[in-house]
Amino acid sequence: MFENSSWITHKENKLYEPVRFTKKFNLNKGVERAILNITSLGCYYPILNGKRVGDFILAPGFTSRKRVQYQKYDITKMLKGENKLEIIVGDGWYNGKINFGVANETPKALISQLDITYTDKTKDSIVTNESWLAYKDKLRFAELYDGEIYDSNFESEETNANVIFHDKKIITEQQGVFVKEQERLKPISIFKAPNGDTILDFGQNLTGYFEFTVNAKKGDRVEFTVCEELDKYGNFYNENYRDAKARFEYICHDGINTYKPILAFWGFRYIRVDSFPCEISESNIEAIVVHSDMKRTGYIESSSKLLNKLFSNIIWGQKGNFLDIPTDCPQRDERQGWTGDATVFCKTASYNFDVETFFEKWLTDLRLDQGKKGNIPNIIPQTVCWDWSTTENTGAVWGDSATIIPYQMYLTYGNTQILKNQYDCMVKYLEYIEAHTKERYLWSGCEQFGDWLGLDSPSGSYRGSSNEDFIASVFYYNSAKIVADVSAILGKDSQKYEALADKILEKIRQTFKEYKTQTECALALYFDIARDKKTVAKKLNDMIKANGDKLKTGFVGTPYLLHALSQNGYSETAYALLLQESFPSWLYSVKQGATTIWEHWDGKNEKGEFWSKDMNSFNHYAYGSVADWIYEQACGIKPKRAGFKEVIIEPRPTDKLDYLSAIIDTRCGKIMSKWYHDGAKIKYEIETPVKATILIDGKAYNVEKGKYVF
Repeated sequence: MFENSSWITHKENKLYEPVRFTKKFNLNKGVERAILNITSLGCYYPILNGKRVGDFILAPGFTSRKRVQYQKYDITKMLKGENKLEIIVGDGWYNGKINFGVANETPKALISQLDITYTDKTKDSIVTNESWLAYKDKLRFAELYDGEIYDSNFESEETNANVIFHDKKIITEQQGVFVKEQERLKPISIFKAPNGDTILDFGQNLTGYFEFTVNAKKGDRVEFTVCEELDKYGNFYNENYRDAKARFEYICHDGINTYKPILAFWGFRYIRVDSFPCEISESNIEAIVVHSDMKRTGYIESSSKLLNKLFSNIIWGQKGNFLDIPTDCPQRDERQGWTGDATVFCKTASYNFDVETFFEKWLTDLRLDQGKKGNIPNIIPQTVCWDWSTTENTGAVWGDSATIIPYQMYLTYGNTQILKNQYDCMVKYLEYIEAHTKERYLWSGCEQFGDWLGLDSPSGSYRGSSNEDFIASVFYYNSAKIVADVSAILGKDSQKYEALADKILEKIRQTFKEYKTQTECALALYFDIARDKKTVAKKLNDMIKANGDKLKTGFVGTPYLLHALSQNGYSETAYALLLQESFPSWLYSVKQGATTIWEHWDGKNEKGEFWSKDMNSFNHYAYGSVADWIYEQACGIKPKRAGFKEVIIEPRPTDKLDYLSAIIDTRCGKIMSKWYHDGAKIKYEIETPVKATILIDGKAYNVEKGKYVF
């Protein structure tokens, strides 16, 4: 593919200035099939005879610098006798601010090949070369953080495209799922803020863009700025976007103007109308939700409206941050594939949606960007300015994305191929830890993120009070166990890694004999570190009770906290945390009007004051990992064999809810677990497509596929 095609650019190729490449061609005989193959250094938008080709938003996606995916489009039915192919290319993820302000040495460029098979069985190809024309586009500016500027009156002189050399070996077939437009939302209100601004409220913090229609005069302007939250006075607020301008500008022509952005996206709930030619209303604008095209597979419903809203927020948080890669947040000047966020959320993610292909693609980039010494970059894909390939820096949990995520994909979907693909990467990661720790069989003496954003953080720190060497060593142990399991699954020698895990465990127990924080206790219990789990579980429970049934955990402790409690006899405390409505808690943000998951437990306090403007995302999905506890513990659905080929269903009801139900649509079919109070009794409704062990009040029922009531 692309053997006869060349990479082409515009001779000027200014940063943030999109280029439109065009090729006219005539067809004088019948076409049986026509396949358009495209990729770019930057994001592209293809048009044939005035109509968009395909539905991949921000193609070709965000990948490691070591590869670029190409896409195939069947355009047979779009062809005419006389044809005009236009492809707009912007910097996208490839260049500029998304790389923390560092530009690539190679400019944005296009490569394309149109393969035509005629009805007489002859063939032809139209390839990119110097015969293509290049224009500066009406889209005058496009940058992912700052937005778009479009001048519908702009005209550019044509020039022949410049051919440049760039390695074609990096071009690979499409691996990930397409990013697509998913749904449209009308504003739920349009109002004047106290300071006089006109603001549109779409009722939902979302990721995407908008489409408007307006009857205007030439030179009229449409100008929008977006935000997630209003300040305590009800005014527009987006200081938490930091350096991302998050703006849109459009210069109208005479008559009807309809437009939606093509090379930008935002995270937003509100739009401030900075300029509009007429009165704006819900009839002339709507928001368009954009995310990777994932099948919904998980559903949770309860008798609590607040809990149901929390689950809705978790779903929206995943949709908003699964845009080709698992981003940390979709709004500010970041939007990077932070590995720690993906690590702690991957189980919940795989129950909520079918994310197997999504993560296969991202893990390929992780494998490609792994450092030469085995270290894992903290963000995947790599950016130009942060090259981890030669450094010696990796943080626990963030680096453990190399082991935890592929293993979880195997557990959820039962496909060993992802383990085969990632196995060498896993092994090299363990070797990196062994080579860089200060003390053998521990992971110590290295810079760590710790329990990131833990509420027990010392003054001036984001890292929580939990012992960072303990956290790192626990995850070192867990990764060694995973590699041992994966080795056995793949028919490789697992004894080496089993022995390594045993030695790490013993060294942890010898070194860390006391657990002082909620996170330390939770990790010691969940990962079977504690020798005396009964005593540690009681200590954890007592700490939570003494804190008013409230947590103090951050990114690392929170995903395991409720599991550690319920697995050790304290399910009621786990429910108390889940259903806590006061700060800090999951439902606190719900009561504050959240429609996605916040980065900070107190992103906005009860007075309407913000935690900070430096690092305060209101769509940051990590704490949404609590949903896997609801699936696995509260409703009790767990795989007994990988891919849910056999399951354990062990619900844990509570008097704090009237009912709770969960559904996971697995590769083997739909699993449903529901319990509800029926007078003095609790009834259980179970549906399983495979053999299951159902545990009710300590009694085991071994059943075949079917529906059961207890």
